[in-house]
Amino acid sequence: MTTITPKIVAEHGLSPEEYANIVRLMNREPNLTELGIFSVMWSEHCSYKSTRVWLKTLPTKGPQVIQGPGENAGVVDIGDGDAVIFKMESHNHPSFIEPYQGAATGVGGIMRDVFTMGARPVAMMNALRFGAPDHPRTKHLVSGVVSGIGGYGNCMGVPTVGGEVNFHPSYNGNILVNAMCVGLARTDKIFLSAASGIGNPVVYVGSKTGRDGIHGATMASAEFDDESEEKRPTVQVGDPFTEKLLLEACLELMARDAIVAIQDMGAAGLTSSSSEMASKGGAGIELDLDHVPQRETGMTAYEMMLSESQERMLMILKPGKEAEARAIFEKWGLDFAIIGRVTDTGRLVVKHKGKVEADLPVDALADAAPLYERPWVETPKRPVIDAKSVKAPASLGDALLKIIGAPDMASRRWVWEQYDHTVMGDTIQIPGGDAAVVRVHGKTKGIAISTDVTPRYCLADPVEGGKQAVAEAWRNLSAVGATPLAYTDNMNFGNPQKPEIMGQFVGAVKGLSEAGITLSFPVVSGNCSLYNETNGQAILPTPAIGGVGLLPDISRMATIAFKAEGQTLVLIGETKGWLGCSIYLREIEGREEGAPPPVDLAHEKRNGDFVRGLIASGRIKTVHDLSDGGLLCAIAEMAMASGIGATLHAPPKTMPAHAWFFGEDQGRYVVACTAKEAEAILAAAGRAGVAAAIVGETSGKSLKMNGEDIPVAKMKAVHEGFFPALMG
Repeated sequence: MTTITPKIVAEHGLSPEEYANIVRLMNREPNLTELGIFSVMWSEHCSYKSTRVWLKTLPTKGPQVIQGPGENAGVVDIGDGDAVIFKMESHNHPSFIEPYQGAATGVGGIMRDVFTMGARPVAMMNALRFGAPDHPRTKHLVSGVVSGIGGYGNCMGVPTVGGEVNFHPSYNGNILVNAMCVGLARTDKIFLSAASGIGNPVVYVGSKTGRDGIHGATMASAEFDDESEEKRPTVQVGDPFTEKLLLEACLELMARDAIVAIQDMGAAGLTSSSSEMASKGGAGIELDLDHVPQRETGMTAYEMMLSESQERMLMILKPGKEAEARAIFEKWGLDFAIIGRVTDTGRLVVKHKGKVEADLPVDALADAAPLYERPWVETPKRPVIDAKSVKAPASLGDALLKIIGAPDMASRRWVWEQYDHTVMGDTIQIPGGDAAVVRVHGKTKGIAISTDVTPRYCLADPVEGGKQAVAEAWRNLSAVGATPLAYTDNMNFGNPQKPEIMGQFVGAVKGLSEAGITLSFPVVSGNCSLYNETNGQAILPTPAIGGVGLLPDISRMATIAFKAEGQTLVLIGETKGWLGCSIYLREIEGREEGAPPPVDLAHEKRNGDFVRGLIASGRIKTVHDLSDGGLLCAIAEMAMASGIGATLHAPPKTMPAHAWFFGEDQGRYVVACTAKEAEAILAAAGRAGVAAAIVGETSGKSLKMNGEDIPVAKMKAVHEGFFPALMG
């Protein structure tokens, strides 16, 4: 028997104080298997020990919310007995070490979280962050991650309908791969994970268990260093063809009234699925590992309990349903094994080869996990930059071309063309717009989906950055005509044991909370990914938001492309020419400084509700929200999406032209409509207390402003050139 030494405790990611607490809870020293089980369940990745105290402050309820945080995914009512089930999760550390498999298994894992609840996945999104484009590893990482996402999603037959890709040197040693899955279910067929029914069988289904992924959760709860490549064995290997079979088998069994509870085997595999199911149900679980399907010989209890082999599920069946369930899984060519039973002991008991390898109180693994109130310091406020102090470009047109061709602003066509975004035949708004839209199959309503965050804002002011991330997701959904329902989050930060990093997290949560409350936009699921640092260098704080909205009638959906020449462009929302923290300041002036644009949530709501009303009435079909790059970049994107140009009016004399055209004031939209409709919109805006102004007209094949003339074809060539050049 292995003697547990301080070195072994440290190798399991546990502090001396945490180990002492384990001994106290058990009234004895743990053996190695028990230590391994505690190490994964008490890891940051599984226990959220640094973040739980703050996450509890987020708004999670609303009349539309069926299931909030705490289950595999969140559930929102969309009427007619239909529900949307969705979640976003990170696979950051594995994707840096092994980009293809890391990204692929991230996609597979988040899909299981959704179909575990009874939903058929209908759409995937992802939010990706890479290091500087000229960093020696960036091309390799982009290639592997994009291939992994496409390879897994395409094989599953689920469309990848959009997302984000951004670059910054802070991600050089620690990329972010956040995968989001959206599924559809019936409200009376939603499955939860709480174990119940003393004596009920505990059933293992799916792939066999191997040695891949052992200590994956622990690795995801630690910083990287120069030796991180050695952690390659902790990256799981995915098999999308097996997952497709698992999806179909699970949905078939779910239609048979046989399942009491079901849980995906994700991080920490058999350990987390069994202990969490028992804890949620106030029960115990006894496992006999002799019956676990294994693909490698001589596996120990430690290895089987900690393996993160993919495409596996754990379920509690109703008594007498075993044969029916076995027949379904064997028909689909999958393993099916009864590996245990539900007990009333409140303990997780693990047996192997006739010997008890672990006997632990379930609540000690889940509820008694450490809960830290980490010290934190508020991020110092940056000075507001006066737009008049920011140098004007020699040419607005040249500045525009440089910005729309920059890494963070260039077209992502190279990326999304590698994903099958039309499979299933229900994608009605493809990548490149404000939000993706997927029709509810066979119906006239649609689901809108968007992922958003601006990390440079979050670094400058985590509270405003958090507000802006939620507001922009809400705005993107509104811009296509969807009523925002709820969001999922992926909180990517550095080491929470550093007060300044913990301060970023706290600030972001405060911003998320304020925005969610004011916009009636609750969070229903999510994920925290901390320790995103390499050699002490933290990533930018990146609280990614995955928003979901309902489009009641897909025939009344807006897109960003101009529809005709001779239309009037109306700017909705107030412009002050905010250049602090802007793309203009960074790309043209080479400065990453200043306070980010403030987010007035009352104006955000008023403006978004107004625009959504215009779309719902059928009066407008062309809308684009304003974000990075401001007014001029938004109009350029509308022109490039359509091939139609525009003539823009002169900016107001009260502010510099570059502030008017590139300022990143929040809560704004551009609408294109007939001249008659524009006048009616201005009048309605006045009555609603919404700022609105005519800023130009669609015309010709070029963008004209301030005496300059830029062909749309030239803009498009620059805009679409970055990714093909990067990937060579």
